[in-house]
Amino acid sequence: MDINATRRQIMAGLAAMLSAPPLLAAGVPAAKAARKPSRLRVGDTVGLIEPASASDDPFQIQLVEEAIVAMGLKPKRAVHLLNRYGYLAGQDKDRAADINAMFADPDVKAIFAVRGGWGSARLLPYLDWNIIRANPKLLTGFSDITALHMAIAAKGGFVTLHGPNAGSAWGKASWDIYREIAFDAGTPLFTNPVGDEDRMAQRRWRTRVLGTGNGKAQGKLLGGNLTVLTALVGTPYLPSFDGAILFIEDVDEAEYRIDRMLTQLGQAGVLKNLKGVVFGQCTDCVNKGTSYGAFTLNDVLTQHLGGLGIPAYQGAFFGHITDQFTLPVGGMAEIDADAGTLRLLEPVVV
Repeated sequence: MDINATRRQIMAGLAAMLSAPPLLAAGVPAAKAARKPSRLRVGDTVGLIEPASASDDPFQIQLVEEAIVAMGLKPKRAVHLLNRYGYLAGQDKDRAADINAMFADPDVKAIFAVRGGWGSARLLPYLDWNIIRANPKLLTGFSDITALHMAIAAKGGFVTLHGPNAGSAWGKASWDIYREIAFDAGTPLFTNPVGDEDRMAQRRWRTRVLGTGNGKAQGKLLGGNLTVLTALVGTPYLPSFDGAILFIEDVDEAEYRIDRMLTQLGQAGVLKNLKGVVFGQCTDCVNKGTSYGAFTLNDVLTQHLGGLGIPAYQGAFFGHITDQFTLPVGGMAEIDADAGTLRLLEPVVV
């Protein structure tokens, strides 16, 4: 991560934020607002956790802290942040204790996962759901952090943010969307960036309607990493997807494995009552040994998602990429498959 470039990008966005008055949630019923996390303000303290894989060395944490400071926030390390247990960032109970402590700490206004990897699902049985439910806070992260997003959606009852991890390269586009949602209580329109003269880039950024699933629909945004989400099927940590807009992405998964996971979600009933589907980026999702006549990723997605009879499109700008969207897990949104856009219908913070 180029921390100097990251700091310049974030500081530029921060300067723009400070020059304009914050947008505040309006007309939100009191009971509903009580379940929303508080928006972030410059100077707030945010917790740093590692619920999955361990960072390579302490210097990485220092770089992450500098990026957090560049956002106008104060980082606070979890007690076990620098622990290591095999490939995990400490014992399961210790990583869970860090999360419980961050939610219980009144000085901590939001929580950032430093990185993903693997391990978040292992600590779910050790989370204190009474503490978490009583202290709604924005949790930000993606990839393996999907396990926490899904568990909080199922048991916590408040919105979390599927967006860059604290250790990700926070480009200007990612920061602008995050600031609008988390600081300004905004309701952005998620639309892919306009391509430049690079035809390959334009092709990669274009969205595609899956099958006959065009049109618009509204529902609660639920999803994240396909592999992690699928692994939660049959556990108490997967929320109901009835009436939801499912968003999914993945990385380094061959087409047949995407096929297998979507088959499982379909047979488990996760797909049957959805209002819409958005498939983001599937980075390096190509079977290197594919033989002639094999299904492409487009084929697999169309087979499983294109026949649902609901708005569905592929290619949205989230996943294991630079400048990804921040999507509020549990936020109400509208999908427009024809336009290839998502739109938040209400602020997710107060």
